[in-house]
Amino acid sequence: MSSRTHKPANRALSELRRDYQLWLMVLPAIAVVFLFNYVPMYGIQLAFRDFDFSKGLTGGEWRGLHYFSQFIHSYQFGDLMKNTFFISLATIVLGFPAPILLALILNQVKWVRAKKFLQTIVYMPHFISIVVMVGLLNVLLSPNTGIVGHLISSIGHTDLNLLASTRSFVPVFVLSDIWQHVGWNSIIYLAALSTVDPSLYDAAKMDGANKWKTMLHVDIPALVPTIIILFILSMGNVLSTGFEKVFLMQNSLNLPVSEVISTYVYKIGIVSNQFSYSAAIGLFNTFINFVFLYTMNWIAKRNSDISLW
Repeated sequence: MSSRTHKPANRALSELRRDYQLWLMVLPAIAVVFLFNYVPMYGIQLAFRDFDFSKGLTGGEWRGLHYFSQFIHSYQFGDLMKNTFFISLATIVLGFPAPILLALILNQVKWVRAKKFLQTIVYMPHFISIVVMVGLLNVLLSPNTGIVGHLISSIGHTDLNLLASTRSFVPVFVLSDIWQHVGWNSIIYLAALSTVDPSLYDAAKMDGANKWKTMLHVDIPALVPTIIILFILSMGNVLSTGFEKVFLMQNSLNLPVSEVISTYVYKIGIVSNQFSYSAAIGLFNTFINFVFLYTMNWIAKRNSDISLW
């Protein structure tokens, strides 16, 4: 019994000695993940206590679910959930298929130089920072000096500021997000398409299939596993709209549609110093995201046998 017990341990030690260079290489990444993803979990208790600087993180009075109940029964709850869901779902509905379509189109380009040029063009916006992106939107959409503003004025819509309009905030946010990330997000789909067996294309050509039918019966089925996994992950972020861009695009005129959970948490926690309340809202947000992630993973596993776990 003792020899059998020691065999797995000895095997693990021998593998560790053999691959110690690889472990040393990934050790910094493991340390970063542990430091910034696991250590902060100790602060989750802040959502259940009355935080007091003088008493420290664990010294505050235990309040249980008080702050969760306070948020759910607050008058802002409905608008915050509606705005967050609307922006997130619009981004998923319009933004999720875009890189798939782009990857399918780029996969049809056979001229290598043209393909590399197009890929470079569509990848570049991803490397623009959020601050610069919002600055570009302000310049382009300005009703006085922007190119788009002048075009809108020329067709009779004078003094129309798209960034200050409650109607146009979400379309501007979603379309600019697609433009910035569609190229970068298409890389993983192009990688999946590169693994397709060339004999499948030859067989489709021999059967008389045109490009559309080849795409429909060869390319898209090859992308299905990747699409399912990425869709599950995207639904796990359904209440995470991206604080930076929303906050930078936000102003007093579009606030009724641009105030989302992440910006509200910032204002309540950092600006108003209601740390326990903001922590409870953030934890509530994380819980809802997890519910969506778990539900979509369950649905995918039941219907396609493709899932995260």
